[in-house]
Amino acid sequence: MAVTEITLDSIVSTKYQTGTSPAGGPVTQKKSLNYVKPTATSQDIYDVVAALSSLSQYPLLNVVLSKNWELTNE
Repeated sequence: MAVTEITLDSIVSTKYQTGTSPAGGPVTQKKSLNYVKPTATSQDIYDVVAALSSLSQYPLLNVVLSKNWELTNE
């Protein structure tokens, strides 16, 4: 029996540096966008995040894409 993958939705998360702590470390804030099209390419997702982040007053630290699959054994 082979496992079949069914692509579900994805979530893209971004982290911004919103300030500096009294100790000098970065203060960060995370934003997420749910229901990303499963057919969207990583490059397209990154390009959209980069475009949206260019409108932010805070610097973008990283981008994380979490994909969800349903696995069935048929």
